[in-house]
Amino acid sequence: MTMMRANAVADSRDAPGGGGAGAAAVAAPSVLELAGVSTFYGPVQALNDISLQVPQGHLVALVGANGAGKTTLLRTVSGLESPRTGSIHYCNEDITRRPPARRVRAGIAQVPEGRQVFAPMSVEDNLMLGAYTRSRREPLADELGGIYDMFPVLKEKRKLPAGTLSGGQQQMLVIGRALMARPRLLLLDEPSMGLAPLLVEEIFAKIRMLQEQGMTIFLVEQNASLALGMADYGYVLETGRVVMEGAGRTLLDDENVQRAYLGI
Repeated sequence: MTMMRANAVADSRDAPGGGGAGAAAVAAPSVLELAGVSTFYGPVQALNDISLQVPQGHLVALVGANGAGKTTLLRTVSGLESPRTGSIHYCNEDITRRPPARRVRAGIAQVPEGRQVFAPMSVEDNLMLGAYTRSRREPLADELGGIYDMFPVLKEKRKLPAGTLSGGQQQMLVIGRALMARPRLLLLDEPSMGLAPLLVEEIFAKIRMLQEQGMTIFLVEQNASLALGMADYGYVLETGRVVMEGAGRTLLDDENVQRAYLGI
């Protein structure tokens, strides 16, 4: 199903950086802004004229079915794919052609789809790799302790190979690894994928906690109900195009979104 492109909000109060998410949202500067981005795999167009923004301190969700282009969009933001047209700005700087390593150093951290831990290495070594781009003079004990406070099971298993963790524990590990970089922008790619409902609930509780602490988060997720239910603002992606956008709760209540993604 292809939805007719429509703004799901009636006025500027629900726009990114507007007042729909509360007074703190007023005039929030954009940490990430895409303008007219199109990405190709050879002759195949995966993203078509994508424009969106992620304001500072907000959680913005991108939802859509498998194959809609969600992961390609995140890979384009992180520099693993290069757009053929359009621009990407991060903290008011054009990073469209900036290599991935420089984007990480600038404060963009991605939690990849499918977890992708370094299986033979210990849990703690996986976490320390997240801080690889930081200065060796910076103390890491506080950050490491913060990750263990957030995910106590990782502290219990810190000396074990990461490959011995359960799927949910590995998801905690890759989120912790990304946080060790002290990101200004956290990219989350399908954090609920392959997890049992109770584990999904636990992972999203941690994401909500990060949101409440003011972290800027761009969440890509197939579970539209979960993602839009906690998002300040959301975008709906279909076959490489943004077809709807609006405040998260407004999209969640939209009949087209309910029919296409919630089975209502």
